[in-house]
Amino acid sequence: MKATLMYGAGDVRVETVPDPRIQAPTDAIVRAVRACICGSDLHPYHSMPHGADGRPMGHELIGVVEEVGAAVTTVRPGDFVVAPFAFQDNTCAFCREGVQTSCVHGGWYGSVETGGLQAELARIPQADGSLVVVPGVDPATADDRLLASLLALSDVYLTGWHAAFMGRVEPGKTVTVVGDGAVGLSSVLASRQLGAERIILMGRHRSRTDLGVEWGATDVVAERGADGVARVLDLTDGEGSHVVLEAVGHLPAYEQAYGIVRPGGVISRVGVPQYEDAPIGFGSLFGRNATLTGGPAPVRAYLEPAIRQVLDGEIHPGRVFDRRIAIDDVPAGYAAMDAREALKVMIGF
Repeated sequence: MKATLMYGAGDVRVETVPDPRIQAPTDAIVRAVRACICGSDLHPYHSMPHGADGRPMGHELIGVVEEVGAAVTTVRPGDFVVAPFAFQDNTCAFCREGVQTSCVHGGWYGSVETGGLQAELARIPQADGSLVVVPGVDPATADDRLLASLLALSDVYLTGWHAAFMGRVEPGKTVTVVGDGAVGLSSVLASRQLGAERIILMGRHRSRTDLGVEWGATDVVAERGADGVARVLDLTDGEGSHVVLEAVGHLPAYEQAYGIVRPGGVISRVGVPQYEDAPIGFGSLFGRNATLTGGPAPVRAYLEPAIRQVLDGEIHPGRVFDRRIAIDDVPAGYAAMDAREALKVMIGF
């Protein structure tokens, strides 16, 4: 099969590798219908040391089950499924508490052992807990817009939903979203779904912020840093935002977040942090009685109701995909996202 491997910063290749096989009775093999490139994939694209062995890439997938292990009972060959970006058994203590990304038997894609999902075939560990069937949809005849929205549920939209959920977005609240990438825009859509009264989107790319406005942003702030903080404070009569959703992962975005959070407010981070040390003292969080929350989204906790919303036409999160490519063109897809020529690239098979 063809699969995507990264050999170092800027060095992405599509190569022919052995097909995955069932290794444990809880595994399934899924043939990809759609996969995609994530904004978080650009972090190693910028900084990964070069080496002789390629790292399998990709963690977002919708596809058709081809084979299941002897212990798998909830999916069968022929099922059309969504695979969340992490795998989990969905039965351990943490899964039962809705934190499936901390599953004691779970893990992440993108290693030699698990493989990546930017590939024609994927081995899905813990298939019963990791795969969710999409009812009544034949991917061979489904509208491409529907497939895009279902793919968005494997990570990007439900990461935005997680940001808003953990931030306690609710009617009457002012929400500020830091970042106009796919997760930031998804956070806008999720905040509107949860009833936010005002949504301020911090971003400077008009093609992206226009979609944010369609999805519910009431204000757009193009300024960054101290100027961006001052603008948000001006928009909120100096009070700041009840909820700040940080969807970037870089320290300047976090600094903007604590600069604009309202006393007693919440900062919810879902951008994968590219830093270890962040201010939490009197001048940032402590002095404001601000809460810091967020983390890797437990997509599996939110997936079934989100699938129903997509199938019922209530939400169309797949609009974040603005380019579709074939598997052989994945290196060009990375380059396009890195150059901000594409918001989010979908891979068709």
